[in-house]
Amino acid sequence: MIAEAGLAALWLAAALALLQLGLSVAGLVTRGHDAAAQLMAGVRPAAVAQGLLAVMAFALLILLFMRSDMSVLLVAQNSHSAKPMIYKIAGAWGNHEGSMLLWVTVLSLAGAAIALIERRLETSTLIATLGAQAMIALGFYTFLLFASNPFARLSPAPANGNGLNPLLQDPGLAFHPPTLYLGYVGLSVAFSFAVGALVTRDVGAAFARAMRPWVLGAWIFLTIGITAGSYWAYYELGWGGWWFWDPVENASLMPWLAATALLHSVTVLATRDGLRAWTVMLAVVAFSMSMVGTFLVRSGVLTSVHAFAVDPTRGSFILALLILYIGGALALFGARIGTVKQGSTFEPISREGGLVLNNLLLSVILGIVLIGTLYPIVAQAMGTQLSVGPPFFEKTTVPIALALMIGMAVGPMIRWRRDEGPALARRVAVPTAVALLTAALFLFFAADAGAFAILGLGLAAGLAVASVAPLWKRNLLRTPLFTWGMVVAHLGVAVSVAGMASERAFTVERLVAARVGDAFDVGPYRVEMRGIRPAMGPNWSAIEGALRVSRGGGAPFWMQPQSRFFADPPTVTSEAAILTVADGQLYTVLGQADGQGRWQLRLWWKPFVTLIWAGGGLIALGGLLSLIGRVRRERRQKVAA
Repeated sequence: MIAEAGLAALWLAAALALLQLGLSVAGLVTRGHDAAAQLMAGVRPAAVAQGLLAVMAFALLILLFMRSDMSVLLVAQNSHSAKPMIYKIAGAWGNHEGSMLLWVTVLSLAGAAIALIERRLETSTLIATLGAQAMIALGFYTFLLFASNPFARLSPAPANGNGLNPLLQDPGLAFHPPTLYLGYVGLSVAFSFAVGALVTRDVGAAFARAMRPWVLGAWIFLTIGITAGSYWAYYELGWGGWWFWDPVENASLMPWLAATALLHSVTVLATRDGLRAWTVMLAVVAFSMSMVGTFLVRSGVLTSVHAFAVDPTRGSFILALLILYIGGALALFGARIGTVKQGSTFEPISREGGLVLNNLLLSVILGIVLIGTLYPIVAQAMGTQLSVGPPFFEKTTVPIALALMIGMAVGPMIRWRRDEGPALARRVAVPTAVALLTAALFLFFAADAGAFAILGLGLAAGLAVASVAPLWKRNLLRTPLFTWGMVVAHLGVAVSVAGMASERAFTVERLVAARVGDAFDVGPYRVEMRGIRPAMGPNWSAIEGALRVSRGGGAPFWMQPQSRFFADPPTVTSEAAILTVADGQLYTVLGQADGQGRWQLRLWWKPFVTLIWAGGGLIALGGLLSLIGRVRRERRQKVAA
């Protein structure tokens, strides 16, 4: 009965979404009449009840996985009775149907949260926003109920299931999708706010102040999700890299780029009442990128460890939703943009001007990634096979990203409204000198590092100094928390770029065929193959290498890279053994035997590679500090009023 209860909850949630949409439309149409208030009064409770029912449906699906109920088709296809409990639970969203149910659950919860806590918007704008949120949810409920039912039964039920994809049986992947979805779906709130504001012609600073915390929250989760996903790919896939420009990776990067631009634009609108139309457009674009990402990953047009669906019918359904939502929003934007009044103006040399430049550079990078991701798919549809890989993306995006770093360094030092060129030049003199000096030192001592890497290291040093410049001569205890957030987030970018440049410039790689007793040098380490032995896990068996490692004549220690075999489904994976030290990571992967007593062994020494993810953590922390700071300030202002 658990599956039937879950399906019933899903149907009821869909019905409430329809009711929520209907009440919103009816209330807005009858504005000015007595019945309007009564109709609008029913929207908030409908949104809250819908969110609770969606949570109930998803919780029941998790319960089915925890109980290994193989009479449910989804459980039988994506779980196994012998799996550890954490992966049974993760199996609930490690597949197409479950992940889409998670998607709509987060979406509905966001709508419920808006209904419960949002008090800053005008009533009609709030109702229009909740109506838009219900419209999005209704499409996904329809998709689940008619094309991807997660509670479908299977008869006869097998004794054991097929098991979850072994590559997904990792703690990082157990938590990565929910985090990313919170970001994806959080952007739906920004989209709904934009639609609501366009419907009621209420685009202004108050609208931006109401939308900003939601954008910040979505951006934080996206940052955490992308950072965690990058590290998972790095240590779990055994290829030694942290970003491959895979279409599925790009599917999460594109919303993040759009959300980053939106975050800066909405700040201009909230603070200076500028960039009104541009902010609304970015809100639509950001959610569009989430939908494009969902389509790419869930439609079956891509083959990837993350791409769950292979059914073209499902892809067509998601494509129809994409066209409906985005096309509708763009049509509304075109129809109402003439009614959006111009906001405050500003001079080119101003904080606003810097943020516009930031937006333009981010938009260019977003356009390049979007074209590079979709072009092979379009070409394939037209009968031509081609691929767009890292060389294209790196040659086209890295120069723009370096220019963006310069903008990030200079932007916070410019005054709002209007600034003077000579005064600005004096403020940026120290970061500029630090950047040039750092680049010159690397050019002199490590000229082989490459131009982009040296530029990256120089700019990272300059950006790090520029990031903390807003704190200069301030009382640090009285500095607003959102200013600290900006400082920490920009510093995080500098740290990440330093890690990327170091990894690119100074990584040492060795691919060897090793017999027991052979020893090899990689970076500052000496690695000796001391044996091969079997190993067993809860649902896998493995061949494990015993590597004796030492650095500079110091005390030796052991590393054990594994080649694992999973029976359900039959899969071989490489489990890298990674040593993390202060100045980098030693990364080892055991490959196949060659039949002559030798084993493939891949060894990497990656100086300061951990800075990449440490920087990602700082960026997310900066966002969190900003969010807390903004919320605290608004509460204080509300109490004071």
